[in-house]
Amino acid sequence: MLRLRRPGGGLGLTTRAGEGVSVTAEFTVRSGHQGAPGLAHGGVLAAALDETLGSLNWLQRVIAVTGRLETDFVRPVPVGAELHLEARVTAVHGRKIYCSATGRIDAPDGPVAVRAQALFIEVRVDHFIENGRAEEIDAALADPDQVKVARAFEVNP
Repeated sequence: MLRLRRPGGGLGLTTRAGEGVSVTAEFTVRSGHQGAPGLAHGGVLAAALDETLGSLNWLQRVIAVTGRLETDFVRPVPVGAELHLEARVTAVHGRKIYCSATGRIDAPDGPVAVRAQALFIEVRVDHFIENGRAEEIDAALADPDQVKVARAFEVNP
């Protein structure tokens, strides 16, 4: 089982490669993720979906950015819940990568809380070099660990 987690990166999801071009992830909703009293903020849930969907690009060995993310909020997610996410690539056409994800409350077969459809666009590393902060780009490129260098330019690690 391939683990796709970068310590300290993003929301701290624990992500694993699944069958085909798919991943699963878990995300614990903490008090800092609260929107309405006792419930997860929708923006944080969308970020968790985006981060999980972005992990699919690592499996395909491509650098891609989110072009579109359409999110359906099916039911509230309480603070303290563990969101079980599953994402898969549904199609690839040229530089376009189409994918979908589902988030379930407290178990892989728990009630569906969120769903997303996304379009990622493959880009060259120059996209980040031209648009990122120079000191962070230089630090990433100076690292002798090539896997870490590649992960530094991953969109949703």
